[in-house]
Amino acid sequence: MGQVTLKGSPFATSGDLPAVGSEAPDFRLVAADMSDASLATYAGKRKVVSIVPSLDTPVCQTMTRTFNEKASALDNTVVLVVSADLPFAMKRFCESADIEGVHPLSMMRGKNFAKDYGILITEGPLEGVTGRAVVVIDENDKVVHSQLVTEIADEPDYDAVLASLG
Repeated sequence: MGQVTLKGSPFATSGDLPAVGSEAPDFRLVAADMSDASLATYAGKRKVVSIVPSLDTPVCQTMTRTFNEKASALDNTVVLVVSADLPFAMKRFCESADIEGVHPLSMMRGKNFAKDYGILITEGPLEGVTGRAVVVIDENDKVVHSQLVTEIADEPDYDAVLASLG
């Protein structure tokens, strides 16, 4: 079982992120147009999976803007922003912030995603949402980088994510 903190207060998560070198767990998430999305949707592409508690928070918004700017322009790479937010709320945020290089994906119909990726917060006031993490998956659906951001109020190591993409 993993652990994250919010301003120093610890909270357990449902497990651990997928290990580097392992097969990425498949998922069923909901895209902005209400269609289902899975690993197969992005077959043959490198995937930066940016997992955030909610796009309604400043750090999640900053993370999404940063990945939109830094990673979405990379060849054969998609940035997937996954949260518990509803698809239309995620789409509204991306449109209002002029974010066009990321694919917002909701856990609305994919409740197992957070458990399968070991990132579901299982106690405290944030129980039921995810911690903050980044998982980079290669073209063959192998995990090449994973980072649990242990303090939810912090941003991930963007340079490490970009380095994992070559």
